[in-house]
Amino acid sequence: MALLVLLGLVACSQEAGGDFNEANARAAAQRWVSGEFTPSTLSKEQQLAEMEWFMKAAAPYRGMQINVVSETITTHEYEAQTLAKAFSEITGIRLKHDLIQEGDVVEKLQTQIQGNQNIYDAYVNDSDLIGTHSRGNAVIPLSDYINGEGKAVTSPTLDLQDFIGISFTTGPDKKVYQLPDQQFANLYWFRYDWFTDEKIKKQFKDAYGYDLGVPVNWAAYEDIADFFTNKVNGDGTIDGKKVYGHMDYGRKDPSLGWRFTDAWLSMAGNGDPGIPNGLPVDDWGIRVENCRPVGSSVTRGGDTNGPAAVYALTKYVDWMKKYAPREAAGMNFSESGPVPAQGAIAQQIFWYTAFTADMTKQGLPVVDSEGKPKWRMAPSPHGAYWKDGHKLGYQDAGSWTFLKNTPKERRDAAWLYAQFVTSKSVSLKKSITGLTFIRDSDIRSDHFTQNADRYGGLIEFYRSPARVQWTPTGTNVPDYPKLAQLWWQNVATAVTGETTPQQSMDNLAKQQDDILARLERIGYGGDCAPKLNPEQSAQTWLDQPGAPAPKLADERGKPETLDYDKLLATWKNAD
Repeated sequence: MALLVLLGLVACSQEAGGDFNEANARAAAQRWVSGEFTPSTLSKEQQLAEMEWFMKAAAPYRGMQINVVSETITTHEYEAQTLAKAFSEITGIRLKHDLIQEGDVVEKLQTQIQGNQNIYDAYVNDSDLIGTHSRGNAVIPLSDYINGEGKAVTSPTLDLQDFIGISFTTGPDKKVYQLPDQQFANLYWFRYDWFTDEKIKKQFKDAYGYDLGVPVNWAAYEDIADFFTNKVNGDGTIDGKKVYGHMDYGRKDPSLGWRFTDAWLSMAGNGDPGIPNGLPVDDWGIRVENCRPVGSSVTRGGDTNGPAAVYALTKYVDWMKKYAPREAAGMNFSESGPVPAQGAIAQQIFWYTAFTADMTKQGLPVVDSEGKPKWRMAPSPHGAYWKDGHKLGYQDAGSWTFLKNTPKERRDAAWLYAQFVTSKSVSLKKSITGLTFIRDSDIRSDHFTQNADRYGGLIEFYRSPARVQWTPTGTNVPDYPKLAQLWWQNVATAVTGETTPQQSMDNLAKQQDDILARLERIGYGGDCAPKLNPEQSAQTWLDQPGAPAPKLADERGKPETLDYDKLLATWKNAD
């Protein structure tokens, strides 16, 4: 808590009221552009012109103190400690950027919406709530704002089409509701040095009959997990140390929900094909008809408790018990995150690229003497129910969100700050600092071309056509805060064995339908409010095309791997 208070104080920056003058602001802009805001995809002259626009647009709001909030990750620490100070010096608007836990951000947002009291002037809130925001009446649609009352404070260099996550923040009405500020994906992570070791490769092929490589499907992932945990060098050790073929976490904790709502079921093949999310059935198993959610349970046409979902949960529990370190089941997201960097994990199917910066620090067992990673990241393998056109994983897109009950002047000033910290003048340096890309122009910059080998495949992934298959929660989810909290509670009982995977998903599906029914009764979402289908036999829906799909006779299939370097070459040729 003391750290958060300190960060908040730092972010308040200088008193910028009556002593502000434009000459000092221009000198500050010159200093920031020449120093901290390097490199940039803009020329120095273009950066200074952009700073000049911010200074002029901020004139009516000078001396105000604006309060914004985001979760505590490296990118937002950089904003709070550095960019907030730069913004204040250049614009004369004082800025307090608070850093709190992600769940607390959502709680503050909900409190402001329900209590009609302005707590913060802007929130960096995950685009997972797009289905909530677009159905409610609390969030300002940015598409309307920038063409209407916010036109005078909207930068001519904003360039919305350069934001790689803009489709994630677009509602069913095709309006943009949020501005992406940081983005990261969950991908497959593996020890490239082990996978390319000739002795280890021979052992694997002798044991399984095919080449060790990036697993394309879950059958291959399972074999590789078994190999490193039990068979490599005859006893599951490398250089005399115990290693594991899998890493995960399983403690009953809200972060266990992220493990699943962050697209685990889609990786298995739950729901229907469709980008950014399956239609009519999405990766939460919720069916929609003409934007109306109509059910989660198979008996209502949903897939939350269908065979693909049960298969997904079953594999998650089995792999953690068989192939991960014993302590993994008692860990949460934050505790498990650093474990692969300690050097005993061979692969992880579900690894957030937000950990990239921490995984490349000098001196780690997973970094070589030149400071380059011994590991790589690649597309996650898919489950037996997955088909071409399904999404293949999750991208977090923390995005600036503005509420209607924030006074207009304060909202305008906060919108200036949101644009400042995502502007082309600063976004490349912010991307280098936090590795949470938001602009295509930054991803394709000379800096990342020259330094791609330091990031273990991250740059190649974001430049590849594959990245469109990684998306956040979509618009089928009408009330993310209420529905998301159901997941961790039901998954946890499967981890402990209190319920079977089928019972857990049955319970989850019913509880989701109960919430959809309550939202239907109050008409939440207007023309896009839930309207539950009447229940029919599960077989009625399983016999129809698409999701929910009937149980496969063979849920394993033939294992398949790819050579990583050939995969990378394919991406580069498609770039």
